[in-house]
Amino acid sequence: MKRALIPLILLALQLTLAQAQDRWTGFLGGRPQPADGLSVPTAWSPTENIAWSRETPGYGQSSPVIWDDHVYLTAVEGPNKETLHVLCFSLETGELLWDHTHASTFPEKSSVYISRAAPTPVVDAQGIYAYFESGDVIALAHDGSSRWAVSLTERFGPPENEFGLAASPVQLDDRLFILVDNDGPSYLTALGKNDGQERWTTKRTSRRSWSSPMLVPFGDSVQIVCSSDGSVDGYDVETGKQLWTYTEVGGNTSTSPVPVGVGTFMVAASPGRDGKNAELARKSNGLFQVQHGADGWQPAFAWTSDKPTPSWASPIVHRGLAYWVNRRGVVYCFDAKTGETTYTERIPQSCWATPVGVGDHLYVFGRDGLTTVLAAGPEFRIVAENTLWTEEAPPANHLPTNKEETEERRRAAAMFSRPTVYGVALVEGTIVLRTGSQVYCIRAASE
Repeated sequence: MKRALIPLILLALQLTLAQAQDRWTGFLGGRPQPADGLSVPTAWSPTENIAWSRETPGYGQSSPVIWDDHVYLTAVEGPNKETLHVLCFSLETGELLWDHTHASTFPEKSSVYISRAAPTPVVDAQGIYAYFESGDVIALAHDGSSRWAVSLTERFGPPENEFGLAASPVQLDDRLFILVDNDGPSYLTALGKNDGQERWTTKRTSRRSWSSPMLVPFGDSVQIVCSSDGSVDGYDVETGKQLWTYTEVGGNTSTSPVPVGVGTFMVAASPGRDGKNAELARKSNGLFQVQHGADGWQPAFAWTSDKPTPSWASPIVHRGLAYWVNRRGVVYCFDAKTGETTYTERIPQSCWATPVGVGDHLYVFGRDGLTTVLAAGPEFRIVAENTLWTEEAPPANHLPTNKEETEERRRAAAMFSRPTVYGVALVEGTIVLRTGSQVYCIRAASE
């Protein structure tokens, strides 16, 4: 059996490649999966169970993606992010198998405030599809050879967002779906995976958001669901037609709508730095359900809670419990069916990446390299705390060479200049973590 593809919070059993493609569709896994059959390490340190680590060129905030023996990463490099990288490492040895570079069609100043290779790529049996915030979409074969490349910037116009774009693509059969929400032209578009040609494009109201679209199952069909700054919307995968919309939400700009069942998914929202979305955000964290009746599609929250204050990590459901975690390290746990609070506790480190539920454990990946392993269940219990690096030997961290334009930004930049854990991929017996400029492979020692 070949290795499974499990990026970021994909909760899946070990699968064949064909099954992996059927079950994994994009960022955060794309649809609900059991993980009780997966076994990965619960303990490691800078000197134990680190199979290999490698420095990467440039900087990337996307999650790693694994296909067979290939670990794929994306990165950008240069003072204007003019060079786009798609990297392929051997999962077994860490050897760099190839580095495909592509010239950006929309160079812009590299800054810690602007996304840097934030969208996570998707893969299938034919190869990898990488989308960058410049609007460039690159399709490569598994040997690194080019298949096609298109520029959404040239096709639809340049993005307009002072903090960049971060929405990851999602895939289904022979199509890629990419969401572009920003201050300029906003849209959801479908591209053919064999040639990059436009299949359909649906215009959206301009808004500023970094949430990724998701594929949600509805019986025998699938819909594309977007939770993005003021609305939750469902679209037909074949035509791009909007099937329903729900607008009684606010602050849903950074987290993705994670599917948990047929027509159901988690939605999360935050008041934001200026607090302008505080009132609606308190009503926008919970389990969302879409049903079809005599009057058409009926979207609504099954339950909400005003307690969570999420940052960038999306909520997940594991073994009947729903979890939120924020950048302050607060973990909120609820009964996934009723929304009843189970516990609210703080872990030792801020969290930016979405947690992963695996069997009896919940893995919470701290931004500064400390992974807290919690017991999966209604009682808060720390099973292990694992440090990835030490202060004396931090990971490579290629920061922008450009100076921030204002003193306020220069002071605030220190918060975003530290090495940060952005994403993780899991396969049987192995965890792959990535920071901006380093990738680590954690593997239990052979007995």
